[in-house]
Amino acid sequence: MHLQKLNKFKLPNNFRGRNAFVVQLWWLVQAIFFRTSPQFLYGYRRFILRLFGAKIGKKVIIRPSAKITYPWKIRIGDYSWIGDDVVLYSLGEIEIGKNVVVSQKCYICTGSHDYLKSDFPIYAKKIIIEDEVWLATDVFVSPGIIIKTGTVVGSRSSVYKDLPSNKLCIGNPAKVIRERKK
Repeated sequence: MHLQKLNKFKLPNNFRGRNAFVVQLWWLVQAIFFRTSPQFLYGYRRFILRLFGAKIGKKVIIRPSAKITYPWKIRIGDYSWIGDDVVLYSLGEIEIGKNVVVSQKCYICTGSHDYLKSDFPIYAKKIIIEDEVWLATDVFVSPGIIIKTGTVVGSRSSVYKDLPSNKLCIGNPAKVIRERKK
């Protein structure tokens, strides 16, 4: 019995959302121009991302060490921050609201594989992070998750289920600990 037959794997049509040339061009631009840009050039990085189809709001701060798989699948609201070494693994869409902090080393993962099928098919599910959320250091968010307005997810937590509004959540898996108070 074979659990995985990777020779049967097939990437779905238009899975990346752009043709192979644009994908490779983005990876080249990200490596040469985005990642090597001086720390303070936030407007420059917003400009590059917008050139590749990202919807980026006003005064968004994105650190040069952030890694974005497909910018055309990204939407970030006004005044949000994307920290050092954040991965936006945008096989599917990622929607980040206004005034959101995604702290260093967070991994926002929209895609995975169906391990129950021998051809190991890949899939993508949209992630929504609503306004005024804070993902502290090294948070993992799995495909298809919605984190509601005002919630804080503590460092090193893993989010496998939707999280409600205005809560403090920690752990693996992340669980509500208490209300977020003003």
